[in-house]
Amino acid sequence: MTGSPSSAGVSTALFTDRYELTMLAAALADGTATRHCVFEVFARRLPDGRRYGVVAGTARLLESIERFRFGSEELAALADVVDPSTLEWLGDYRFSGDVDGYPEGELYFPGSPILTVTGTFVDAVVLETLSLSILNHDSAIASAAARMVTAADGRPLIEMGSRRTHEAAAVASARAAYLAGFSATSNLEAERRHGIPTAGTAAHAFTLLHDDELSAFRSQVSALGPQTTLLVDTYDIRRGIELAVQAAGPGLGAVRIDSGDLGVLARQAREQLDGLGATATRIVLSGDLDEYAIASLRAEPVDSYGVGTSVVTGSGAPTAGMVYKLVEVDGRPVAKRSASKESRGGRKSAVRRFKPTGTAIEEVVHPAGAPIEVGPHDRVMPVPLVRDGKTVPGVETLEQSRERLRAALVSVPWEGLKLSRGEPALPTVFEGMS
Repeated sequence: MTGSPSSAGVSTALFTDRYELTMLAAALADGTATRHCVFEVFARRLPDGRRYGVVAGTARLLESIERFRFGSEELAALADVVDPSTLEWLGDYRFSGDVDGYPEGELYFPGSPILTVTGTFVDAVVLETLSLSILNHDSAIASAAARMVTAADGRPLIEMGSRRTHEAAAVASARAAYLAGFSATSNLEAERRHGIPTAGTAAHAFTLLHDDELSAFRSQVSALGPQTTLLVDTYDIRRGIELAVQAAGPGLGAVRIDSGDLGVLARQAREQLDGLGATATRIVLSGDLDEYAIASLRAEPVDSYGVGTSVVTGSGAPTAGMVYKLVEVDGRPVAKRSASKESRGGRKSAVRRFKPTGTAIEEVVHPAGAPIEVGPHDRVMPVPLVRDGKTVPGVETLEQSRERLRAALVSVPWEGLKLSRGEPALPTVFEGMS
């Protein structure tokens, strides 16, 4: 038993459910541990009211699999959980199988084989909880954020939800929102870890700290320059805008309004700023915004939005509802058949069909062992991600995944981008499957 800690960083091996190790120990004992298995991650349905999902978290998952090692501390924590022989086996564990999946930033639909994990039963089963934890969270955030980007219609969005979620989830949420098209985040760790641009202004507390509003504004301008963004709704907004321009001059970068009837206030603020000569001063709105509120403000003179709670909670859908299911054992399809949780057996692949114009038509899911015809404009969706336990070179960067999603959304039929309830933007066709 090696029990050596991972050289790649903190181990992710205990980010898992106990029942994974219960199954592993039993399989090691009864001789089924080395049977060749295929697990798939998919969503039976999209969250209520959604037309598409966004695959996010893939790069984080691949990095986490590399750190899925049972070092001495992890083994000590499991001493009373599994038997000594299983503990010894865990000390030498390294994932040695294959992973295929949809590229990060790609769209998915009900039944899409988002991730396929192939290996021995014990090689693959222990990755269930980690895979679902990352993909369900990040995909939920990215899916909600993508709807907000569409609603904003080209106006920048700042993710500012760190104070509304777990500190680790805040960093992952910032990454997922940026992938979806947000322009910046308020989270500094997200900048350090993922290179995401950061932005931030000041809270009402800074204004309240000073004896009067003008003193607060002058202090901020002195420290950050006239291009800063001043929060003008601590007291009276109209008076706040007047004092903001007095403090920074007509070259004031932006004013931020965080409360009230935002549409009306944005119009009034624009008129007042123009009247004061601050014609280039931008208007930033925040305050419990979601995709519906952003869409309702589309006709208003708004330059950018700050979004917090709704984006880091998936705007009402905090999980993507993905599952990790065993679909094949030693080449034989297996499937759960309960009425409410039915799944299709056998390893699968998928082809997305497109019109010559680039508009997507449908998602065709088929047995991986029975390839279907791929037209000149169609695309095979899963790509190799891991081979023999090693991440495949050339996995897309965050910026590349961001561009992939932008292109994918352009390919969706226009009605599939509506915020209203309706069928998935693309129908899923199961070809050659019972």
